[in-house]
Amino acid sequence: MTVPIRLMGKRSRTSPGGSRIARACMWRSSLLLLLCNLSACSDWLPHVDLAPVYQPPQYVVPVSWRGSSPFVEAKPSDAELRRDWWTVYNDPVLNRLEDQAMAANPDLQAAAERFVQARDMMMKARSRRIPQVGLGFDPSDNRQSDNALFRPPGISSQESSVSTGGLASWEPDFWSAIRNATRVETYRAEERAADWGLARLSLQAEIGANYFTLRGYDAQAEIYSQSIDLYTRSLNLVKAQFAGAIASALDVARVESLLFSTETKLAQIEGQRQVTEQAIAILVNMAPAGFTIKPISELRVAKFTIPETIPSTLLERRPDIAGMERRMAQANRAIGIARAAFYPDVKFRIGGGFEDAGFNLLSLANSFWSYGSTVSLPAFQGGYRRAQLQQAWSAYRETEDLYRSTVLNAFREVENNLSLTNRLTVAADRQDAAVGATLKTQNLTMELYQGGLASSLELIYAQVATLTARIDSIQIKAELLKTSVELIRALGGGWNRNQLPADDQIQPFDTFQYTNLDKPPPAGGIDVNAGNNWVNNNLTKPSTTP
Repeated sequence: MTVPIRLMGKRSRTSPGGSRIARACMWRSSLLLLLCNLSACSDWLPHVDLAPVYQPPQYVVPVSWRGSSPFVEAKPSDAELRRDWWTVYNDPVLNRLEDQAMAANPDLQAAAERFVQARDMMMKARSRRIPQVGLGFDPSDNRQSDNALFRPPGISSQESSVSTGGLASWEPDFWSAIRNATRVETYRAEERAADWGLARLSLQAEIGANYFTLRGYDAQAEIYSQSIDLYTRSLNLVKAQFAGAIASALDVARVESLLFSTETKLAQIEGQRQVTEQAIAILVNMAPAGFTIKPISELRVAKFTIPETIPSTLLERRPDIAGMERRMAQANRAIGIARAAFYPDVKFRIGGGFEDAGFNLLSLANSFWSYGSTVSLPAFQGGYRRAQLQQAWSAYRETEDLYRSTVLNAFREVENNLSLTNRLTVAADRQDAAVGATLKTQNLTMELYQGGLASSLELIYAQVATLTARIDSIQIKAELLKTSVELIRALGGGWNRNQLPADDQIQPFDTFQYTNLDKPPPAGGIDVNAGNNWVNNNLTKPSTTP
């Protein structure tokens, strides 16, 4: 139950001789509006912030990483990853793909628009602190029937009137409910900015991983093609020996089986490459039919170093951690809003205008006014407000748990990729040695076979072992490159908490701004297309051709 208490000024019409009273009332109204405006734009009015003091959790973390990586310097460095981290691979095609995706990817642009919408939501919450003013104009012309019942004699059957007026209302926000609601939306906008940073980093990493997967398929296709040429020559040799009664039909069948199975694997790899290429096309805002990446024959593993970060700085360099922290700050302010519901809600309003049977509205005799206030005092609501407060505390503790989970997951991702890059580098080196040994075995077996000292089965075993070793080598190197991308992503990819917009940058426009409202000025490096949002609608012509 809520008990409203209304304190109202007398609603009156000014008499012809009451111009002095009318002027006094208008002066009071103007003064009240001025005071309301000043109080809404500043915090000089007495108010109480009922939100608890907010401090992000402080965790005890290891002083160093357990895992190590060949891409990371041996000693911690103060240097940070660059935001264009993909340039360390020194691949011009990858560079162009990343640039094109950053400029045109629709999902990334949608994330930027969500940030803009969050800024506007903050402005909507903030507007409640400013007096709400409305104007009205009400002309009317009414006519009754000449034979209407109960109409006194001598009263005209037609009546015309014109009324114009205004109404202003204001809530002083003594318990900071509106202020905390505004801060909640501010923090939510900062969370959306962190979400944009996470979307950007995830997009960059996805392009990098897909690109190295594609190059791995290129290298495998080249190996399969080389093996098919070798097996074709071997088949011709065996057929010639069969024609001379030196080799048997079994020897021919064995080589044919090896050749045909290798051609099958080549076709599978080519199909997987096309699917990966099409996935990259979507990421760079192109229809797959009009997008191609020229194949290469060799997969190179870049040699570079990644500046090592100490674990305690990871919390400042991951956008997902920053976004979760901003959500926790929102839940903290929601507690203050729930607490404010236990205290009286005070609102002021003032209204007035002119009314006349004709159009002589500017006469003081035709003016009317009213002012007053409403105090709503919650008395009994059956536990509603207590449940709301308890829910707010529980929601805050939930965000604390989710924040800790996000931090733990970040540490897991870094450690996993440090370990994987380290062991995959060792595996790649050992596999290269295995490739050399199998190639030597294959060549010697071929010489023995041609001299009649080895069987076709021994030759096939040697060729299969060589092909398998070479394919395994490519797969390990491609996995190493993709893991290095994941390591960079896990370390934040050059993102830093300082890239989030500050509280005072969230406001999208000024209070009395009525022009240039198609989009707000950029904040936190996040901008959107407004007048030229169609610029990326051509899905067959990239802005940067890979």
